[in-house]
Amino acid sequence: MNLYEHTIIARQDTSPNEIKQLTEKYSKIVEKNDGEIVKTENWGLLSLSHLIKKNKKGSYIHFKIKGKGNVIGELEKNEALDKKLLRYLTVKVKKFDLEANYFSKIEDKEKKEY
Repeated sequence: MNLYEHTIIARQDTSPNEIKQLTEKYSKIVEKNDGEIVKTENWGLLSLSHLIKKNKKGSYIHFKIKGKGNVIGELEKNEALDKKLLRYLTVKVKKFDLEANYFSKIEDKEKKEY
């Protein structure tokens, strides 16, 4: 089984309920194709480096996926048709970093250090 980190960027006007539906939709696609979602992270609404389809911001959702190559092919095929998404990216990795939470608030990190 291969390990993948997969990130999707939804439009800035996507509601939290729609973000949850998108997460469930793509998780089901992975599971239907004999893959496994190891971890899902909602990174929230972040600024984009440049305009994408007239959007200055996007809602980021990050998946850590364990599966074969056909899982990613099917996932990206469905994402290419989804009008709510701006971009998606898949990176094959050798191992997952399940400890670090890169997009937690700064105050949370300071509390953990004391």
